[in-house]
Amino acid sequence: MEKNTSNRPRRLQSLDALRGFDMFFIMGGAGLLAALSQWFPCAFTEELARQMDHVEWNGLVHHDTIFPLFLFIAGISFPFSLEKQRQSGRSEWDIHKKVIRRGLLLVLFGILYNGLLEHWNFADARYASVLGRIGLAWMFAALIFIHTGWRARAVITTAILVGYYLVARFIPAPDAGGAEIFSAQGSIVGYIDRILLPGRIYYGNIDPEGILSTVPAIGTALLGMFTGEWVKLERTGLTPRRKTLVMVVAGLILLGLGLLWAPLFPINKKLWTSSFVLVVASYSLLMFALFYYVIDVKQWRRWTLFFTVIGMNSITIYLGQKFIRFAYTSEKLFGGAIQFLPEQAQPFFTAAGYVAVCWIFLYVLYKQRIFLKV
Repeated sequence: MEKNTSNRPRRLQSLDALRGFDMFFIMGGAGLLAALSQWFPCAFTEELARQMDHVEWNGLVHHDTIFPLFLFIAGISFPFSLEKQRQSGRSEWDIHKKVIRRGLLLVLFGILYNGLLEHWNFADARYASVLGRIGLAWMFAALIFIHTGWRARAVITTAILVGYYLVARFIPAPDAGGAEIFSAQGSIVGYIDRILLPGRIYYGNIDPEGILSTVPAIGTALLGMFTGEWVKLERTGLTPRRKTLVMVVAGLILLGLGLLWAPLFPINKKLWTSSFVLVVASYSLLMFALFYYVIDVKQWRRWTLFFTVIGMNSITIYLGQKFIRFAYTSEKLFGGAIQFLPEQAQPFFTAAGYVAVCWIFLYVLYKQRIFLKV
């Protein structure tokens, strides 16, 4: 944890707001919206509640976009960070060390988030994690970005997605026992987790943040880096409005490619399939284009504080919810009043109280210029 007393560096304010929008759902926003179906039951609120939980296997709902959007955003920010480090005189060796250190620290934080310190049971600990995947996928993508030009990156990204499909499609798990090739038991992805992943595997036969499925996640980060490089590009006649338009077109193309691929390689978050990469990259790119245009181009920013406060301390609130009893504080502050509300409204206001406590905690850090940086 560090206290930043210097002037805030120039940055894309849209990135902080979009990151905050994304993390809002992890910070209790999903439960808040899902609770509407209990307060106002109807087809719309029931569908909204369905969007606030992951699909069981194949398919896609909003909750499945949160993780890849965060990784995509991390990718967008890297070209700006790399340029700033080089302009400040940091050596290439120091840049490499920082990239690797950040990736490995996120892996460590992920293991701690999974409860290693709570039980000290190394044999049964879960070593794969959301933070671990973000760290490794971003780290490898960043190293690729440093050492290649955009054409080579395009080839590498394509090779990652096509190669992953070929491996998953034509190499079944040796212990599949007749299971479908894109199932947890039948997929080579799950098999590699079962034989190589130490400790506890999340679903027993496959881990959604496992070993082989981290490879296409590198593609997610690289697509974010393409976006950041595009936004950073300065060229005569290339206005921010034109950049936005190109991003919208590119997002629609990615969506089309992902949907065309889906019959051959189902959209599946747990496998992080290539079609999933393309479809969620489409969502991520279109959401960023929207936030970029509204906030950085049109400069309509008054509404962004709520999300910016979350976005500038996203790792803090992700880890904080594991180690700080926000629910206890919320219950002590709001529980007495909530009990007088109609029963069907209580889940909504309980969730709202939790979100409020988390946000106030982050706002205090924000005002004090305290941010957890990795």
